[in-house]
Amino acid sequence: MKTLEIIGFKRANLGKQQAKDLRNQSFVPGVLYGNGEQVHFYAPAILFRDLIYSPEVYEVDLNIEGTHYRSVLQDAQFHPVNEMLLHVDFLQLQDDKPVKIEIPVKFVGTSPGVIAGGKLVTNLRKMKVKALPANLPDYVEVNISDLELGKSIKVARVKPDNYEILNNPSAPIATVTVPRALKSAQMEEARGGKK
Repeated sequence: MKTLEIIGFKRANLGKQQAKDLRNQSFVPGVLYGNGEQVHFYAPAILFRDLIYSPEVYEVDLNIEGTHYRSVLQDAQFHPVNEMLLHVDFLQLQDDKPVKIEIPVKFVGTSPGVIAGGKLVTNLRKMKVKALPANLPDYVEVNISDLELGKSIKVARVKPDNYEILNNPSAPIATVTVPRALKSAQMEEARGGKK
């Protein structure tokens, strides 16, 4: 898993007004939890750009006034109108404690359904997994090399390696849809065959 450093500062006051003042100065308030104690901090908003607006998952080296914490982003709250980052929650990683986190899906192989003219529709871009920090994958690999027209690949088909998938086993990850033009051609063929 890739690592990203975020440098932050401890928060003295935890009121709504102080959080609003921090946001007005382009800082994002946050909290780190998971080791018994909570650490309230703030960091420059620009440092979260690579972490938030990326499909990848990072282990974050949270440097709060010289104290380093290994962590992962658990939640990010945004303003409903202007999409400004309002608050972040981090979970401290411990080598002996499993964590639950969403990992991006990576498709491998070429689908025969797509070659035949179908369209690959992604139902799950990320999957929720549970693993020890050392076993967290960069992505969940999904092989689509036997995915035919009109068929789906379900979560149950993915074989995890040293981690557990928490998504519903019957949920589709991807489907190859039959385009309208291909459907009408198939219907014409079926009608022509009956004459």
